[in-house]
Amino acid sequence: MPMNELKRKSLEQIVEECARYPLEAFEFVRQGLNYTMEQLQSDAPESETSRRHISGQQLCRGLRGYAICRYGFMAKAVLHHWQIRRTEDFGRIVFAMVENRLMHKTDDDDIHDFDSVYDFGHAFDPACNAPEMLCK
Repeated sequence: MPMNELKRKSLEQIVEECARYPLEAFEFVRQGLNYTMEQLQSDAPESETSRRHISGQQLCRGLRGYAICRYGFMAKAVLHHWQIRRTEDFGRIVFAMVENRLMHKTDDDDIHDFDSVYDFGHAFDPACNAPEMLCK
């Protein structure tokens, strides 16, 4: 195998090496990516549904919606339990998977795309986020 060719690692191996976030956090981001893609495709005109790439900001917003739909008012607590406290944490998880070929990025994608996309305190405030309003 050429030196520049990386062997694809399992999600469990990535979690073990990363040691910052549990397996559930990585699985949540993978499932949330699918949720986000479905949401964007359902909102997009038919001519744009073949577009499969989403930005870091779009993914962060989608993960917020997915967390609220899945965990309701407990979304922030669940994410905190997994050590996810800022949108930058989503970026670290995504780029750990990108570096290990479990996700793909374009040349324009950067980990800084995940910086300060929203404030968790406000984004997951139960007074502002009724799950039925965000879940389609």
